[in-house]
Amino acid sequence: MTIQKVSDVIKFVEACNISGQYLIQQRHKEKIKNMLTVLEAIQLSTEYLEKKGIESPRLNAELLLADILNCKRFDLYLQFDKPIKEEEKNRYRKYLERRGNFEPIQYVLGYCDFYGLKLNLNTSVLIPRPETELLVETVIENVNPNDKVRILDVGTGSGNISIALAKNLSDIEITAIDISNEAIEIAKANAELNLVQNKINFSNIDINKFVLEKSDKFNFVVSNPPYVSRVDYPTLQKEIVQYEPEIALTDNSDGLEFYRIISKIANEILITNGKLFFEIGLGQSEKVKEIMSENKFTNIYIKKDYSKIDRIIFGEKE
Repeated sequence: MTIQKVSDVIKFVEACNISGQYLIQQRHKEKIKNMLTVLEAIQLSTEYLEKKGIESPRLNAELLLADILNCKRFDLYLQFDKPIKEEEKNRYRKYLERRGNFEPIQYVLGYCDFYGLKLNLNTSVLIPRPETELLVETVIENVNPNDKVRILDVGTGSGNISIALAKNLSDIEITAIDISNEAIEIAKANAELNLVQNKINFSNIDINKFVLEKSDKFNFVVSNPPYVSRVDYPTLQKEIVQYEPEIALTDNSDGLEFYRIISKIANEILITNGKLFFEIGLGQSEKVKEIMSENKFTNIYIKKDYSKIDRIIFGEKE
């Protein structure tokens, strides 16, 4: 073969390679063109959730997609044109289907944020509310930083109150109890996730059967008990009634049963001048105050939440 023919063959091969690369690039561009972008996904899912009757559909759509893409919600605004992969689209579709069926977004995601901490969740535990952060804040404000404090958390659920306290107080020993074993297992896992497992002793026990394991009494008792009455429970939002544990929401009575039980027991297990802290529901403050007074608690204070609703009540054992 002559040098000229060799040169012609090389040029032909190079031309074929360039053409092949061009075709691959064009196909890739066409594939990307046909893929759903971040902005399109948000717009379509917002419409879907809105038709399903979900409150704040755009916010829900963005939070779900941010979790899929492993980014912060506001980062989505910097990548509106980014195409979504098929696997991501399939996961997003499943998330949207669950949320469209009114499953709370925290259960869909499998976690929530509480007092700056990440907590894993499932339908075995109540979803921590922002109002309960005020309960944690109130307890912290009442702790003398020079004292070692023993705290009993009644109805710990996901462990949110105990874990937030353990994370923000140094010399502290917490006993956290719950009647649900499933809740206790989640709370333990959350304590490990937030590196406070050595500060909290979790126990699967009914408050009615709780006894001190040693002579040391508690400085504080804290609880966000089931305070929805049997009458009010069916009127709660669909997300709550269908998915959150009934046992963590209602006492199947007048909504005050656990305040009576815990106040009575707290009087027996608190040190003199020890304090009892409760989260309370709308319209319950005066009745709970009366219950606490009947159980020899004095210096009772009530704090309002950001909606100006009486939300936290606490008092001191005589």
